[in-house]
Amino acid sequence: MQPDESQYLKRKCRTGDIDVHPTEKALVVHYEVEASILGEAGNARHEEKKECQKIIRLRSLNASTDVSALARKVVEECKIIHPSKLAEVEHLLLYLQNRKKPSSKLEKKEKKPSKPRELLPFEGMEIDEEANINKTDDYIELLYESMPEKIRGSTLILHLARNPDNLEELLHNKTLLGALTRVLREDWKHSVELATTIIYVFFCFSSFSQFHGLITHYKIGLLCMNIIEHELKKYDLWQDELEKKSKDPENQSLQKEYEKTLKKYQSFLVKQEQLLRVAFYLLLNLSEDTRTELKMRNKNIVHLLVKSLERENQELLVLVVSFLKKLSIFLENKNDMAEMDTVEKLARLVPCEQEDLMNVTLRLLLNLSFDTGLRTKMVHVGLLPKLTALLGDDTYKHIAMRILYHISVDDKSKSMFAYTDCIPQLMQMVFEHGEEKIDTELISFCINLAANETNAQIICEGNGLKMLMKRALKLKEPLMMKMIRNISQHDGPLKQLFIEYVGDLAAQIKQEGGEEFVIECLGTMANLTIPDLDWELLLKDLHSLLTTINARNWYVL
Repeated sequence: MQPDESQYLKRKCRTGDIDVHPTEKALVVHYEVEASILGEAGNARHEEKKECQKIIRLRSLNASTDVSALARKVVEECKIIHPSKLAEVEHLLLYLQNRKKPSSKLEKKEKKPSKPRELLPFEGMEIDEEANINKTDDYIELLYESMPEKIRGSTLILHLARNPDNLEELLHNKTLLGALTRVLREDWKHSVELATTIIYVFFCFSSFSQFHGLITHYKIGLLCMNIIEHELKKYDLWQDELEKKSKDPENQSLQKEYEKTLKKYQSFLVKQEQLLRVAFYLLLNLSEDTRTELKMRNKNIVHLLVKSLERENQELLVLVVSFLKKLSIFLENKNDMAEMDTVEKLARLVPCEQEDLMNVTLRLLLNLSFDTGLRTKMVHVGLLPKLTALLGDDTYKHIAMRILYHISVDDKSKSMFAYTDCIPQLMQMVFEHGEEKIDTELISFCINLAANETNAQIICEGNGLKMLMKRALKLKEPLMMKMIRNISQHDGPLKQLFIEYVGDLAAQIKQEGGEEFVIECLGTMANLTIPDLDWELLLKDLHSLLTTINARNWYVL
């Protein structure tokens, strides 16, 4: 529509339903926009309708807010709400005012895994002119000039590529894509800025699956892996150089040399990590295709990623760990990670202040914890107390518990839990449930730990066993009784604690109840081989007890 034709455009707005936002303090107004293009005589030549919605956020709404006044204000300021809707708006605001917040207890949802943050403009991308899609041929010409002109030309092309609306047109410009590929292949070693900028152009294409074939055609993925490998070797050389010059801090001339080298190194590091981030991100996008991912694996992508875990740049680390997490679901990739110091390098990231990095690191550790050898490594590198500390954090407790549960499966690792405050925390979580059903992962974790004698002693400290028995007998929970049965299998003082509960356990067997629960009670009694226990007192009821067992056709191992 040209500006001088605007007089022939007619818009109508029709208000539909008004709802409350499912999670925020906000109203959602649904409305329909009808646009008509009118001819000279006022007749409609073209009509188009579109369903829309407007979210009205009410940050000031609280328990003391005057809902009637707020409703009037909303209707007055939002022109698409008809005044006749005032009573409905007031009713919805009253609902929002009284709506309860989500509970922050164990059932609170954990943070969902987040994608690596989108790439943003970086140092060196600034230019003193606005890129124009009509000047693409001029920018291609710059790619045949000296290095500064090549950087300028590629930067202008990048500014075009960052606008998704331009990608289709750039895609069909074979001269442009061929020139970018040629310059990258020939000159990437001569300029980190040039390499970063051109890879960034192809990254813009990689954000859309339909353009992946283009990137594969020009073999950009393979070139990126070669560039990453080269840059990581350069990084090692810089590290060696710094180490040599830092050995004699009292030597003044050597110290000055060290400071100069350090300054150059820091400048190098910033530029290199920009390059690594854009190159890894492009490869991550391409790995959506499992065949492409397999080719990357054959070219040692896992080694390059694990090597990059040594970095301090958190945005780069989020990307690298996210990539490793994606790869770790395949056995071959997991085995590659097992052969390297992956767990050791991840251990230093737990805990960390960056929430996204912490979240994705724990999820990678969870994937790796399905491997027995890697679980053992997690214990050896000191992750057990770190993960235990996270049980008190609502954001990470669920995923930390899953990793700890996997570790507790191994008999050699069970005893290590006794040297942390894990068991007291778990017992507190169990008793906080009251009469509500306990999360399966929580009680399963407790069952595993109770199979170790030292852990069982800690569980029974104070009134631990008494409270567990009280809950189990009252609520008839089979898994809770399985945990108690595991405690009862240990010789020594622990068995003595069960003497006062023998009658209660026998009573459960005689009662009509859930079969699994009763079997666990019977198994617990079978474990109580206590010399001091006067079984004669129970023999009077033994006949009826055996009758019940035979009637139910049970056999207790």
